[in-house]
Formats: sequence, structure tokens, C-alpha cells
Amino acid sequence: MRIGELAAAVGVTTRTVRHYHHLRLLPEPERLANGYRSYTLRHAVVLARIRRLTELGLGLAEVRDVLAEDAGKDLVEVLTELDQDLARQEAAIRERRTRLRALLDEEGGLPVEGPVSPQLAALFSEVGQPSDSPMAAKDREILALIDTAATPEARERMAALLGTAFGSPEAVARAHETYALLDDLADADPDDPRVTEAARVLAELIPHEMLPEADIDLPHSRLRSSGGTPIHSFLRALYADFAPAQAEAIRRALRILSEGRR
Repeated sequence: MRIGELAAAVGVTTRTVRHYHHLRLLPEPERLANGYRSYTLRHAVVLARIRRLTELGLGLAEVRDVLAEDAGKDLVEVLTELDQDLARQEAAIRERRTRLRALLDEEGGLPVEGPVSPQLAALFSEVGQPSDSPMAAKDREILALIDTAATPEARERMAALLGTAFGSPEAVARAHETYALLDDLADADPDDPRVTEAARVLAELIPHEMLPEADIDLPHSRLRSSGGTPIHSFLRALYADFAPAQAEAIRRALRILSEGRR
């Protein structure tokens, strides 16, 4: 058989046959005097076996192990490992579909920040968002960012703290009041008297336990957030995203919290 006839007989391409030659999966016959290679039935049997194994999901390195005379693993062992791997993938897919279904069935639809953890989604639903407040929208984006980067343990802790802090209608009303105070600073100067009031109200709103375990005014280069980002790198990016007076209010609020913890 010529290479084209071999490929057609097994249902693969000639390019695939040459690739298997290159990887030393399929023995390459010697060329005849006319320059062509002549394939035997044995080549077709081996090529068909390679095709069946790859269709089962084996990688080419695993196929080589199965085909090799001194293979470290026999076919039963390789197929058992493959079955176990597929079972893990199947379980992971079922879990992902369950999470997707929960998101799609969420009352009120998905938050505009995209999919977040169930705990944060519940908090967003409880607190609500003033439709005309840019600060409220930014706050939700930041919480979604932290929620994504945090470890599962840190995420649970944050959800518990925020759930306790905003677990009453009065607390939700204070949050909306704080958003309004910060929104009003969008075009203000950092030394505007309203900055002090906004900082005070914001400091009363933020749970003390959420403050980094360090003085926020000191350059602790090795201090890192739950997501692995240096705290002060995160704070610099946070301040840069707000108007100067808003950033100053947030900076003062964190300073109030830091001093109150000493």
C-alpha cells in the first residue's frame, strides 16, 4: 500500500500518518528502489489502534506508552486513569452547570458587574443600588474585584462582615447617604469642608475588620491583600480612579479607621 491508500483505509489523512512517523508512533517502512514506501497490513493495524486510542482521549505520549514493548503502563492501567480523569471532568462540568443555573435563576437577574459569588450577589440584592449614583456603581465594581481575587476563606469572611454591617434597613440607608455625599465631591477640591464629613460617615460605615492589618499611611511593601496584590499598590490604583476630593475622603476614612484600631 502507498501512504495515501493506508491513510484512506484507516480513515486519517496522509499528513497524520507523516506526523505519527515523526513522533515515532508508527514505524516508517524502507523506501523501495523506485523511491516509494510500501506499507503492510501491520502498519494499518497499528495506525488503526492509534486512531482508536486517540479517539478515547489518550494523548500521543500515552499512546506511545501503550504501543511500546517496554511500556511502563499497560492498556488497562492507561484506560483506567483516563476514565478517572473523565469522571473528574464530568463532576467539574456538573458543578459549573449548577452554578450557572443558580445565576440564571437569580431573582432580579444578574448584577451588572457580572457573575459574582452567591454571597456577594445576595449582599448586592439586599443593599440595592441608587440608579443615579456613580459612587455606588464603583463600590460594587470594587467589591466584585475583591470577591474575584480573594481566597474562598477571605471571600466568606468579607461576605459575613458586609452582611452584618448592612443587615438592616437603617444601615442600607446610611450606605445610600454615604454614596450621595461622595457623589457630591466629584467636582470639589480636596480641601473642601465636605470631605471631612464624608470621611467621617464613610469610616462609620466600613467594618473595622476589613481594614488591612497595618497603618495605611506607611509603605509596607511586603503587605499583601488576600488576592496577592500589595495593599498600597491597590490603594494607589483605587485613589487614582476617583476624583481628588473623593480620593481624599476615602484616604481620611481609612486613616480614621486605622487610628481607631490602635
